[in-house]
Amino acid sequence: MPLVDSAILREPRVTVLSRPVFTEPSHLPVQWMGESTDGERLAEFAGRLCYMSQKNPANRDTRAYLGNIKKQGHGSVLEHANYSLLFEGVSRSLTHELVRHRAGFAYSQLSQRYVDESDAQFVMPPAIIGDSALEAAWISQMGSALDAYISLVDELMIRYAWVDDKVHRRKMAREAARGVLPNSTETKIVVTGNARAWRTMLELRSSEGAEMEIRRLAIAVMRVMQAEAPAFFDDFEVYQAEDRREAAKVTYHKV
Repeated sequence: MPLVDSAILREPRVTVLSRPVFTEPSHLPVQWMGESTDGERLAEFAGRLCYMSQKNPANRDTRAYLGNIKKQGHGSVLEHANYSLLFEGVSRSLTHELVRHRAGFAYSQLSQRYVDESDAQFVMPPAIIGDSALEAAWISQMGSALDAYISLVDELMIRYAWVDDKVHRRKMAREAARGVLPNSTETKIVVTGNARAWRTMLELRSSEGAEMEIRRLAIAVMRVMQAEAPAFFDDFEVYQAEDRREAAKVTYHKV
């Protein structure tokens, strides 16, 4: 059965699910300056506690303070600020790479054992987009894979008819049938990471050497996080790479 247009995804979707909430202790007030988010204030408070510099002797606003933190490479205070993001419109190929980032991250991903993929969507690889012949060939393969999955689930439900628990029977069928689904199958994943971990992931995955789909996601995440907490991510700069796609570079490496 031919895939409908809505089954083909060409861009990821990034949603912020949670962000830090900072409560300043009344007995250790900081002389705050400038605009800042709760996550940024949390990191500044942690940094100032190390030296008991709550009176802000250098008269730095929060973003200047954190800019100096990045410059000096004292990134440990950034680990206090955690952000949870929802990624949709990404492939399982991408998440296989994403979950290699372990330190500072937590992941919860859609389970193909439990979720019916009969109406699955597929993420078109960026390298294919815009070439009509390649797009047609890829779409045909995705359609064939989905047909095979649906057929296998139906046949396996019959094969395991002796299993009284229908929920368990469906799981048995889906976990076997998912083997024919391609890496391009769309998935959803909740990712929680601290600001330091996000910086490391973005530096690696937004670079020219990164795989195109995860680079595209990293650029999208970078823009979201620059709006969410600019002091943590304002030293990332997007540019047009030699492959005519967006990449990013960072001023302060391995903060």
